[in-house]
Amino acid sequence: MSRIRNTLAFLVLGIGLQASLAQADETITIAYQTGFSPFVRAVASGEIQKIPGVQVEFRQFNSGAEIFAAIASGDVQIGDVGSSPFAASTSKGIDVKAIYISGAAGEDEALVARNGSGIETLEDLKGKRLAAAPVSTDHFMLLSTLKQLGIKPDEATVLAIPQPEIVAAWQRGDIDAAFVWDPALGKLLESGKRLLTAKEAAERGAVTFGALVATADVIKDQPAFLQSFVGIVDKYYHDLAQNPGSWAPESENVQALAKFSGAKPEDIAGRIAVSVYVPASEQASANWLGGGKDSKLAQVLHDTAEFLKEQQKITTVLDDYSAFIDPRFVSATLASN
Repeated sequence: MSRIRNTLAFLVLGIGLQASLAQADETITIAYQTGFSPFVRAVASGEIQKIPGVQVEFRQFNSGAEIFAAIASGDVQIGDVGSSPFAASTSKGIDVKAIYISGAAGEDEALVARNGSGIETLEDLKGKRLAAAPVSTDHFMLLSTLKQLGIKPDEATVLAIPQPEIVAAWQRGDIDAAFVWDPALGKLLESGKRLLTAKEAAERGAVTFGALVATADVIKDQPAFLQSFVGIVDKYYHDLAQNPGSWAPESENVQALAKFSGAKPEDIAGRIAVSVYVPASEQASANWLGGGKDSKLAQVLHDTAEFLKEQQKITTVLDDYSAFIDPRFVSATLASN
């Protein structure tokens, strides 16, 4: 009888230990945005959740500003954000670091004019009602474009509203043009025309990028997880660069993104084809993550912060933004390839 009790006791103890170990796994919440990219493909693959030692949850957001609000509240630890909300948030004291470049300025973000709005050229934006997601890269590019055109703040109405509200306002005819990304971009192009792409905006001086950022605490406490995470993400970016045919509408990658997002495979493939992504070899260089204060990344963040301060979106510009960049994970991934 005592042997049975002892056996039961060991079984209960074993179950208790397993439960304790499961509960001991830290939960890391990863934020992604609407749109199509190799990063979202990595999210959809299910591979990230299988990294041992951590419980992973995913949350979808409409903008980088929303992601940073969740980071500030402690609800999110890793997120895909644009350079404008990145510059704004770090200027306000949020301690995150860029660990991977998720995108550069391409044709997957654009300023679109509604048919019948009377807008044929950029100069026609004067006096019109315009929209972009608040403190997003699109918002930054829209305001920069208006400044370059000499259109003063009181000479055009700029609405800073989330993308779902932009689409609804567009369909009601309440706005004349908007700077957006997918899936809003595809919807607006159904009844509008492209005026300016993010790539063209960058050539005019409004340089932007997208980055995967992680909180300082996660970088300190979970470096092994982050290394595995970056390795999985980079695998899909590397595949796109080496095998673009594997991202055609009928491909496994695009079909998985279509199932995950609900978008049409041909729309996804078309948008990915005109997007710009930075290879890991370039990310690790001095031009991007590896250059410290003199890196392209740090300079774009500084210049963006200067503009946001001028627009009264933030009150402080830091001298050096290199503290918010960590090239170690990309460098290690590159070395292991």
